[in-house]
Amino acid sequence: MNISSSNSHPHPLDFPIGLGTMDIQPDNTLTAIESALSLGYRRIDCAPVYFNEDKIGDALSEVDIGNIIQRKDLFVVSKLASPFHRKKHVKIGLQKTLNDLRLDYLDLYLMHWPQAFKYVDIDPNIRGYDGEAGKIDDSNNGENIDPNVSIHETWSAMEELVDEGLVRNIGVSNFPVSLLHELMSGNHRIQPVVNQVEMHPYLQQSKLLAYCQKRNVHVQAYSPLGSPGYKEDDDPTLLDDPVLKKIAMNHGITVAQVCIGWALQRGTTVVVKSTSPERQRENIKLQLTDSVVSIDNSVDENSSAAGFMFSEEELREIAGLESGHRLFRPEEWWGDMAMAVFD
Repeated sequence: MNISSSNSHPHPLDFPIGLGTMDIQPDNTLTAIESALSLGYRRIDCAPVYFNEDKIGDALSEVDIGNIIQRKDLFVVSKLASPFHRKKHVKIGLQKTLNDLRLDYLDLYLMHWPQAFKYVDIDPNIRGYDGEAGKIDDSNNGENIDPNVSIHETWSAMEELVDEGLVRNIGVSNFPVSLLHELMSGNHRIQPVVNQVEMHPYLQQSKLLAYCQKRNVHVQAYSPLGSPGYKEDDDPTLLDDPVLKKIAMNHGITVAQVCIGWALQRGTTVVVKSTSPERQRENIKLQLTDSVVSIDNSVDENSSAAGFMFSEEELREIAGLESGHRLFRPEEWWGDMAMAVFD
């Protein structure tokens, strides 16, 4: 792929459906990225703790779909890992990501979690994560959490990355209202453009969404399909929910498309992981125009559905599925220190 730079800075809202990359295995990376780009995906959501940014960078360099996609056409997102929250370490974390992804800048850089960890010494010039560097996501049941690093210190360092042209936009991920409010009350020069959080019909986070909309922080929903490949055996399976199945049947669409359409109709954008070209095609067909979720049939000539908008009754039925069920549960990783984020 021919990658070139551009002075044009797209906004996250320009890319309603992004490709998630968590758990994409090395052997599948090239084909997953190639099929996604050929289907029209342009937002690629990455993170160092997915331990595949080097493979994604290789794929972005190697994929060839007619030489029609340039760097300016992509919106690449990555995240600051917790061991690099101190001001003197933030740029190191970014440099590692840029080297792994083979890029000169990111379109969006997020603080992945509010919690800082003790620093893990890495060489940003070495691609991939091996040995001690592979422990960047290990909290050791909370023992590796560093409570002496504030979100304000980290954010100020992230602002400097924008000044240097290394990132175009900055935001946060997994921030509840209290911490987002704290960050935005800190008289910073740049306010977060995005809060990326787990959000689906079983975890609707309506108050958080309302707050973000009031403060002009765009919400990106990850796990909008309930992360069927990640969930524990005793977690509910969102795609098997009878209410969602009934609504899908009413509109002649899939349950996955119900979940994505619901997210779009609420004003959020989504991050959806899939390595299957068929599932990728199914997911990206949805677009939002004037509150109507439309089906882009140019992506799938066999589809006959043109568009839909959930009725008030259907929205009430989906609202009734709220259970507060989280698939990503810091309290199981961080011990008592998780209460600082999710109490």
